[in-house]
Amino acid sequence: MNILLLGYGKMGQLIDELATAQGHHVVERIHVDNRELLETLDPKTVDVAIEFSQPEAAVENIKWCLQRQIPVAVGTTGWLDQKPEIDAYCSQHKGTYLFASNYSIGVNIFFRLNEYLAQLMASQAYEVSTKEIHHTSKKDAPSGTSITLAEGILKHLTQKKKWVNHSTNQPNELAIVSERIDPAPGTHEITYTSPVDTIEIKHTAHSREGFARGAIAVAEWLKDQKGIKTMNEFLESKFQA
Repeated sequence: MNILLLGYGKMGQLIDELATAQGHHVVERIHVDNRELLETLDPKTVDVAIEFSQPEAAVENIKWCLQRQIPVAVGTTGWLDQKPEIDAYCSQHKGTYLFASNYSIGVNIFFRLNEYLAQLMASQAYEVSTKEIHHTSKKDAPSGTSITLAEGILKHLTQKKKWVNHSTNQPNELAIVSERIDPAPGTHEITYTSPVDTIEIKHTAHSREGFARGAIAVAEWLKDQKGIKTMNEFLESKFQA
């Protein structure tokens, strides 16, 4: 593939390294100091874009791609209050994009495990809480992954009406406790507690490589898709294959 990288922090650099090693070509590496390069970039030279920038840049980056019919895999979080606008913009321009709060295949399996456990717990007398740990340079809290996990729980535990980003004793609130510690690529825990026992599920990332490889795999698939796509659609295509 010919890949456009939008954002060139630690994730962008790792995607560059791994994609190049796999035989892909990185057309351009866009970051805060060279954004003017987009003005002269020929969209026809790009098969797909991978967007890992900052929340304040993500929306304009996505729109730039959609305007030019470049499929874009988006990994930046912290902008989701504008997702309905982007969904409408994608449909208007007949573009292609996929947003995922986490591109790790392992984390996406964890998402499914989380929902299955929440289904089992719907009729049980357990109290649930969540916790996430990330490096101190991560700007958004809670993480997009934590929000996805919380939404998966809220879907099945009807007594929980909303998530909050702090500890809580309110029976209708789901706690997400966010910690920022270096070094910590990412840990997510779901805990169910009763008077007689505790059940925990946990995902710990040992490096960013799983996220980067997942993003490349999604980009390989996305370049031949159309419309607003999801990680579940990608995973189903791979599991069926």
